[in-house]
Amino acid sequence: MTLIGGFVAQRTGDRRHLVLGFAAGLMLGVVAFDLLPEAMEQAPEKLHGVPEALLMFATGFLLIHVVERAVAIHRGHEGEYAAHSHAHGHGHGHGPGHRHREQGVGLAAASALVLHSMMDGFAIGAAFQAGTTVGAVVAVAVVAHDFADGFNTYTITRLYGNNRRRAVALLTADAVAPVTGAAITLLFTIPEHLLGLYLGFFAGFLMYLATSDILPEAHSPHPSRTTLVCTLLGVGFMWLVVGLT
Repeated sequence: MTLIGGFVAQRTGDRRHLVLGFAAGLMLGVVAFDLLPEAMEQAPEKLHGVPEALLMFATGFLLIHVVERAVAIHRGHEGEYAAHSHAHGHGHGHGPGHRHREQGVGLAAASALVLHSMMDGFAIGAAFQAGTTVGAVVAVAVVAHDFADGFNTYTITRLYGNNRRRAVALLTADAVAPVTGAAITLLFTIPEHLLGLYLGFFAGFLMYLATSDILPEAHSPHPSRTTLVCTLLGVGFMWLVVGLT
C-alpha cells in the first residue's frame, strides 16, 4: 500500500497542484485525527498547566519554522507565493548551497515519515501481543494508512527539489519500515510516555509542512476551488481511515 501511494504520487503530471492539495489534507487529517489524540493519550502529564504532548507539538512546529527561516527558504510575503516553487527550481536564483539545504529539509521530513511508519509497525506488533483480533484490526487500519504515508513521502521528497531516485529510495524505506517496526516488538517495547512525546513533536512538524509549505505551493500556480476540494477530500479520507480503527 505504501508503494501504491508513492506510485500514484509519481503519476500526477500537470495535476501536481491537486496532488499537493490532497497531500496537505492527508497530513492535516493525520495530525488532527491520529497523531495528537494518540500523543495526548500516551503523554497526558502536564508541565506548568499544559499537556507535555502539546508542548512537544508546539516545539515541533516552531523548530521546523526556525530551520526554514535560518536557511531562508521562505520569503515571508504573500505576494511572492506565485513565484515560490520547491520541486522544479523555478526562478529564485538560489545557489547550490541553498538548494542543498532546501533538499535537506525535504529529506528530513520524509525520514520523519519513515520513522512514523516504523511506529505504525510497532503498533501492529504491540496490538498482536494484546490479542489476535486487536492486532488484525490495527493491521487493517495501518495498511489503509500506509497509502497516505507513501503518497506523502514521495510528494514531500520531490517538493523540496530532491531527484526521483532519492524519492524512490525513501519510498522503499517507508514501505519496509512497518515490517521493521513490527519485528522490533519481538525484542522490546518503547515506553508509552516517550512515544507520546515523539508523536506530539511529529504532529507539529507535519502541521507546519502542511500549512506553511504544501498548501501555499498547491495554490500558487492554480488557486482553484478544485485544489481546495482535494484538501477537504484528503482530510475526509483520513477521518474514514482513522474511524476504521
